[in-house]
Amino acid sequence: MSSGWSVARMIELGHRHAQLEAEKKLELVMETMIEEPVYEFYPLGKMMRGGERVRRYYRQFMDVFMETIVGYELLDEWASERSVVQEYDITVDVGEGPETHRVVGILFTEGDRLGGERVYGGERICRMMLGELFDELEPLQSR
Repeated sequence: MSSGWSVARMIELGHRHAQLEAEKKLELVMETMIEEPVYEFYPLGKMMRGGERVRRYYRQFMDVFMETIVGYELLDEWASERSVVQEYDITVDVGEGPETHRVVGILFTEGDRLGGERVYGGERICRMMLGELFDELEPLQSR
């Protein structure tokens, strides 16, 4: 367990991270995370690591993907001293009419910040979120 973390602090950090994403405040989003975060995508079995890649991901996410969002709903949230889980329905319109995707994100701690995220979603929504970075994902590695 990360020292100094509580369920309430995890929920606050998860909400702050999500709010900064929604406000497209890239630098502040990056400040919530360690220098070399890890993002894992399930059930795809893929991952990316490193501050530079995660920064590129968020630039794509904020500048391109968020422009396709026509609605979203936080369905539920769970937290422990090490992570916060947020389950969303995200409705996007990419020119073929609206489509809704279920996405679960698990933000986890490493030290005093977020170590990254585990994203559970279908390939289509992951491709939309990642853009060209999708082709740079690597196979998952054991911890």
